[in-house]
Amino acid sequence: MKLKETKKQLTRAEQQVMNALWSLPQEGANSAEIMERMPEPKPAMTTLLTFLKILREKGYVLTEKVGKALRFMPAVSRDQYTRQYMTEVKNTFFGGSAASLVSFFAKEEQLSDEEIDELVKLIKSRH
Repeated sequence: MKLKETKKQLTRAEQQVMNALWSLPQEGANSAEIMERMPEPKPAMTTLLTFLKILREKGYVLTEKVGKALRFMPAVSRDQYTRQYMTEVKNTFFGGSAASLVSFFAKEEQLSDEEIDELVKLIKSRH
């Protein structure tokens, strides 16, 4: 599934919920299983359920009724979200230039020679 351009970015707390959900099996999980994967300090169950509702409204989470419980599944893969997020970062902060984005990280992250060599190989393999 391709994300719509209008899909809202995740807040830090929503990102934590999605990370927990992405770490679970593809068939999804109930709220207790998601809570187990949440980082400390864990939110209250009511807070987690509120975030899951918001994520469903934003289109990031699907739900399925199983008996009396809800099963939550990611509607978007981690890779899809990362691609959308990084495209927005590139467009917002680097004028849409992938070269400017890579240059920024190459300077700011103080890449090792091995990391630079790996990046050069990746870039060359694309052509």
